[in-house]
Amino acid sequence: MAGPRVLYVTGWCRSGTTVIGNLLNELDGVVHVGELHYLWRNGVIGDGTNTLCGCAERVLDCPLWSKVLGLIGGADVLASARRWAEAQDLLVRTRHTVRRLRAGQSPAARELAARMTGLYAAIAEVSGAHTIVDSSKFPAEAALLAGPDLRVLHVVRDPRAVACSWLRPKDYLPAMSPARSTVHWTGFNAASELVCLRNPAASMRLRYEDFVRDPRGSLADVLGLLGLRAEPPIGADGLATLGVNHTVTGNPDRFAQGRIRVRPDDRWRRDLPRRARATATAFALPLLGRYGYPVA
Repeated sequence: MAGPRVLYVTGWCRSGTTVIGNLLNELDGVVHVGELHYLWRNGVIGDGTNTLCGCAERVLDCPLWSKVLGLIGGADVLASARRWAEAQDLLVRTRHTVRRLRAGQSPAARELAARMTGLYAAIAEVSGAHTIVDSSKFPAEAALLAGPDLRVLHVVRDPRAVACSWLRPKDYLPAMSPARSTVHWTGFNAASELVCLRNPAASMRLRYEDFVRDPRGSLADVLGLLGLRAEPPIGADGLATLGVNHTVTGNPDRFAQGRIRVRPDDRWRRDLPRRARATATAFALPLLGRYGYPVA
């Protein structure tokens, strides 16, 4: 790929990727676009979980996305969105990661990669950003985007904390069982490992627990990965100020603005039922030790 630098965030949901992206969004020349994978299904077609941009406008009415879609959508944005969503289903689901990592790509995969490169270029043109943070968390998409301007941030969180978070519905996001959540956790993280192994110098792993313990130091490491010489937009006390963002979808926390504090969230140790904890531990067992999470 060529054009703006892209930080593609992989991992599984409820791991802090939204707040990480929105903090980076506060830097000059950096724009966090949220889970860009869902621009078409949620923002344009409107059959996903939410049609609002992080600025609280409908994606189609947002001053940034309306211009981006005008640049790349062609005369019929809705038809273009349907073709794009169909290609995503066929080519970049998590189970497609190994295939996307192979050297020879199909014409359809090369076409989707070219479309994504064009989308990033349009976002950079409209926003004026030199760095785009895409927190879509689809490892196969990151595999499709191989190139010198791509950086991969693999964010991981204790699967029991993730399972506990998914037990609670959140605005437009329904609840999920511990078994289903942890199956996704294992699959997405294993696939992310494969993507990072392809180019370790352009990738890094960040544990949620390390981020909330030292958000300023963790963001400094991410900025190093991006080659950006900037001060992390958060204090040593975990306090930061968030402005307006243009995330197309993601955790409902993306709408937060003003003063926030990044702090550890260990409620799962108290709130996660014993049976759910055992289920999450069993399903995630192959990767627990790799990420430094105890079995007990």
